[in-house]
Amino acid sequence: MAKLSPTESEQRLKGLDGWTLESASIRKKYTFAGFMEAIAFVNRLAPEAEAADHHPDILIDYKRVTLTYSTHSEGGLTIKDFDGAAIADRLA
Repeated sequence: MAKLSPTESEQRLKGLDGWTLESASIRKKYTFAGFMEAIAFVNRLAPEAEAADHHPDILIDYKRVTLTYSTHSEGGLTIKDFDGAAIADRLA
């Protein structure tokens, strides 16, 4: 999987709502009605991430879930990161 250029990353980011570019990763914070809804979201996302063999960093803070995607093996962002972000948005 080829690492995207900064220009390619910025272009792909425009197609995602609420995601931010942070160095070699993209990040988004989701807010849910409560803890159980936040956990349910992560439980929906986990099998999708496993099937894609691409896993975000996940921070759960009560009713907030922050996802961070980066392709560590490539040292930056790849198409897999943006695909994962789109899946997360669909599942949220």
